[in-house]
Amino acid sequence: MSVHSTQYTFRLKDAFLGAQMLFVAFGALVLVPLLTGLNPNVALFTAGLGTLAFQIITRGRIPVFLASSFAFIAPIIYGVETWGIPATLSGLAAAGVFYIILSFLIRIFGVEALRRVLPPVVTGPVIMVIGLVLAPVAVSMALGKTGDGSAVLVVEWKALIISLSALCTTILVSLLGRGWFKLIPILCGITVGYLSSLFLGVVDFSPISEAAWFAVPSFVMPEFSWKAIMFIVPVAIAPAIEHFGDVLAIGCVTGRDYVKDPGVHRTMLGDGVATSIASVLGGPPNTTYSEVSGAVALTKVFNPAIMTWAAIAAILLAFVSKLGAFLSTIPVPVMGGIMVLLFGAIMVVGMNTLVKAGHDLLEPRNLAIVAVIVIFGVGGMSLPFGGEFRLGGIGLAGVVGVILNLVLPCKDCSEPLPAEKEECKTE
Repeated sequence: MSVHSTQYTFRLKDAFLGAQMLFVAFGALVLVPLLTGLNPNVALFTAGLGTLAFQIITRGRIPVFLASSFAFIAPIIYGVETWGIPATLSGLAAAGVFYIILSFLIRIFGVEALRRVLPPVVTGPVIMVIGLVLAPVAVSMALGKTGDGSAVLVVEWKALIISLSALCTTILVSLLGRGWFKLIPILCGITVGYLSSLFLGVVDFSPISEAAWFAVPSFVMPEFSWKAIMFIVPVAIAPAIEHFGDVLAIGCVTGRDYVKDPGVHRTMLGDGVATSIASVLGGPPNTTYSEVSGAVALTKVFNPAIMTWAAIAAILLAFVSKLGAFLSTIPVPVMGGIMVLLFGAIMVVGMNTLVKAGHDLLEPRNLAIVAVIVIFGVGGMSLPFGGEFRLGGIGLAGVVGVILNLVLPCKDCSEPLPAEKEECKTE
């Protein structure tokens, strides 16, 4: 059986191909826990376990890998600083439950339900807000400071050399890279930034020497928190609609209609279960991963079992304690340089969602929805909801956007989802 076949065929000789797929996802996969304070070894373990759960739910039909979602970076950072990691994890687990509920609604009402509740005029600005609210964090870290700018960790001139080298490398590789290199711009940027840090003498190797070679990942159990749940769940709106586009994209690559078989309801359920599993163990949310889809397109390796090997490799690496210790030595300016581009890219994705939808943003209804979402989100608006709890930031922006879209009169809400307008493109 050829690796170019879309039939699930598990073979020992494909283990190296699976490791290659994990290599493509590795830089971005560990970036989320490093930025949010979660454990990278746990993130590796939960990404592998989540991918296996996704494959079971989708009956081994789709060659995708699940990993940390960038959309959750902002709420995780805020949640960890405000309520701590265990409470934040309860909010992330609830986001997984939200996906599970959404999958059942799709099964009952069809994908059209997504279009009505989560159109581009809502998801676009919500995605923009996710990128924009993190801008100060990215700049502070690029300057060698803590995320809130309260303390200096690296002398500014050294920090700028490190962060700009990481940033420029990431940009150049994404623009000029060929083959596999084009798929790993973040990993290349981190590598060059780390080498610059070594040259400038700002790397502390003590965590590596103190860590054991092998150890069970430091799992963290969630602690129930309504505040964290109400803040984080609305953020799941953006990845939900992006998921539909990812399913269409991988279908274009393989020539299969995954919207019908196994169905979006199953793929969304897979994301929900994977996210819930990850959150219960202390990892970031797991969703379908575009970088790996790019690798599938490049290599024409359509056998879904390759992703099983990638998942197994991730789980095995999770027990290499020295790896997590090494990742913890990456200096703050390296992360800051990558974040400048990453968070800006998230904002641009939101803008592109609106552009592709073709809406007239000066039309009063669209103007009102987009304006309120962006200003509420970026401005930090918060509203009291009994006692000491306040809903604010991205969460409030998402909720208000959905409500405005449902209650404001709409002249023509029959347009298809942006992804439905796209045709499969092959190079």
